[in-house]
This record gives sequence, structure tokens and C-alpha cells, in this order.
Amino acid sequence: MILLLATFASLMLSTALILAGHGLSSTLIPLRADLAGFGDLQIGLISSSFYIGFVIGCVFGPFLILRAGHIRAFAALVSLMSGAALLHPILLDPLAWALFRVITGLCFAGILLVVESWLNDQATNENRGTVMSLYIICYLGATMGGQLMVVGFDISTFVPFAIASIFVSIAVVPVALTKAVQPAPITLVRFRPINLYQTSAVALIGCLLIGLANSSMWALAPLYAKQIGYSTNEAAYFAAAIVLGGAITQWPIGRLSDRVDRRIIILLLGFTAAVASLLLFLLESGNFWGTFTIFLMLGMASQPTYAIVAAHAFDYVEAEDYVETSSGVLMSNGIGSMIGPTLAAGLMYSIGPEGLFVWVALVEVALALFVISRLFIRPADEALEKTDFEYGATSNMGAVLTPDPLDIEDPYVIPPEEFPAYEQEEEEEPSEETDDLPNRNDEGENPPTTDETQDNSRFPSG
Repeated sequence: MILLLATFASLMLSTALILAGHGLSSTLIPLRADLAGFGDLQIGLISSSFYIGFVIGCVFGPFLILRAGHIRAFAALVSLMSGAALLHPILLDPLAWALFRVITGLCFAGILLVVESWLNDQATNENRGTVMSLYIICYLGATMGGQLMVVGFDISTFVPFAIASIFVSIAVVPVALTKAVQPAPITLVRFRPINLYQTSAVALIGCLLIGLANSSMWALAPLYAKQIGYSTNEAAYFAAAIVLGGAITQWPIGRLSDRVDRRIIILLLGFTAAVASLLLFLLESGNFWGTFTIFLMLGMASQPTYAIVAAHAFDYVEAEDYVETSSGVLMSNGIGSMIGPTLAAGLMYSIGPEGLFVWVALVEVALALFVISRLFIRPADEALEKTDFEYGATSNMGAVLTPDPLDIEDPYVIPPEEFPAYEQEEEEEPSEETDDLPNRNDEGENPPTTDETQDNSRFPSG
């Protein structure tokens, strides 16, 4: 285990630093926007803008890596994201902040794409599950740590934005100094929603609805807490409780879904999340531990749903379609995430802060009702051979898709020899420092891919 951690230490360290900065800024921005006098609708638009950028990054990130390579693309994206964090306190304007969040979302998607594809490339079939589990622990832990850092700062000052920027900036150092050989660029794939709907309507519509609800909670829960009278510190604890709740239940609920129709699990999670949302709507402010417990319950019910829906989609497709399916559920979730915070903010503007959880309850009930309708339209297939639930394969961490064999006959796939950012590397002699890297032979090249070695290597992170 120690040797495995050492192999991926630079990537994990860079990821943790970026996520800490991102967790801090994502909790800070709605609170600071409210302090600056921005309206609820404006804050909702700012929150939605991050997801607009994230979807753009998912679509165009592979082309940036194709042009510049992993290390240079990573450095450029980190620098841009760091600069965007510093611009917020300099220019207090809602439209400017929305633009900054688009830039941040684009950079964030591209950075995760670089990191996850690199981890996938260096991992072997034997240690891939362990590597991605460590990555997910790093992701959740660093995000919660960043959210809780708000507790130590006066949000009216420049300092917390500067700290978020510093965390992101220094994340480039471990990757820039790594001796590891950067992997080949990521396979380009297509998004075909009609095909996904025909394969699994629950996957397409479910991920859309999950995006509508979850993005609203992530973006606006701190604002809700502040507006009903809690302090900035308490708002940060509530935001972290949602992530913590999801971390607690993700794996056990996923394993349970292997034993029953996954749609039943999605149905129960949807109704439970709706009940938790209504409890927050009805609960009087001032009861910190009661509110914290309900936020934790809401996270436990709402956060695992995406992974269960993704696993359900994979149950109905062949191995050669895993990449396209992963792309489909990721993009559907991204589209919902772009819309959700703005609509939720509209309800907060109309009926007060509690409108956020009226919105979440309505979306979760819609998800449950849609699943019920699909249970009648498409009864459970007792003979269905499910894929085992894999947290790393179904979590929507970033934008990277499984490194399946390249089909050079596919017009959407570019053969490696045509990658401009890697032409010079192919002409150079391989370094002796790559001898100890996993999944590489003595010449520093990837070993030939066979069907046998690909059986356990699907890792769509969407």
C-alpha cells in the first residue's frame, strides 16, 4: 500500500490542494455574494454558471489535452482557475462573478479530466479499484476540509479568496515536477441522449433531475443557512454535512442495489430526500444540531443517487458502450446542474430561504414518481445480469471516461500517432526513470491492450 501511495503521491497531493481551494471558494462565494447585497436570483445565476463552465470543460477539455499534453494543460488550467478566484473580491459585480464561475467550472472539469485520466493510465487492472477508492477519499476529504476552512476567516475581506487561490496555485508544483510519463490523450466520445433514453430512461431523466436537486443544495445551502439566521461558521458545517452524509452511505447503498432492482433503491432515496427537505422547510431556525442532523440525513439520501442511476444504466449496455453511456449520464447531470441553482434561487426569492428545500423536495418527488412509472412500463428482469456496483466507476467526480481500446475506424477516435502534443515525445528516447511506473514495459511504452486486460478496467467517472 505504501508503494502504491508513493506512485500516485504527486497527483493525489495536487488533487487535494485544488479541491481544498475549490471547497473553500464554493462555500465562500454565495455567502460573500449575499454580504455584498446580490439578490437571490443573481446568486442563483452565479451558482449555475459554474456548472455551465463545467459542462464546457467536459466537452472541450480533451481537445486542450490533445493540443498541449497533460502537464501543460494542467498548468494552464490551474493558473486560470487561481486567477479567477482572486478576481471575485476585486470586482463586485454579479455578471462579472458569473463569468468568473464559468471560467472556474471549465478549469475544474479540465483539471479533473487530467488527473483522472492520468490515474487510470498508471493504474493496473489489479490495483485500479484501490487507486480510485483512494482518489475518492481524497476528493471528499479535501472538499469537506475546504468547506470548513470558511470557519477561520472573515468573509468580508480579501483573505479567504487569496487562500483559495494559493491552494490552487501551489497544486501545479507536484505535477510539474513529477518524473512520470504523461499518458496518451483521452478518447473523444459522442453524447447521444436518444440512445441513452431508449437503453435506460431512468438513467437519462434520473441524472437530469439529480443534477437539478444536488447542484442547488451544493450551491445554495450556505446561503439558506445564513438567511435564516445561522452564522457563517454554522453555514459551513451544514454544507459539509451534505458531503459527509453522502460519503457515509455511498458504498453500503451501492452494494444493496446489487441485490435488488436498483430502481427501488432510487425510489426510496428520492422519497427519503424529499422528506428530509420538507423537515428543513418546517424546522424552526435556531436548533443547530437538529438542522445539522437533517442536513446529514439529506446528504445520505441524495448524494448516492447518481451512482445508483449510473450503475443501473451500465446494467443494460454491453462493455463496448460503457464509454458512451458514461458520457451520457455525465452530460445529463451537467445540464440539470446548470439549470437547478437558478430555479431554486427563484423560489428563494419568491417564498423565502425555505424555497430552496421546497425545490429540492419537488425534484426528488418527481424523480421517485418517474421511477414508479418506469417500474410499470419496464418490469424488473429477473434474468438481468447486473454489473457489480463500483464506487469509482459510477461517481460523478470529473469528466474522464474508461480507457477502452481505441477503435481507429471510429470517426470520433483520433489515433495516438496523430496527437500533435505527443509527436515530439515519440521521437525522443524513453527515460530510464519510467522503468518503475506501473503498466509500462522496459521501453517506457504502454503494453499491448488485449480484451483480457480490459475486462476490469472500466472507469467512467461520470
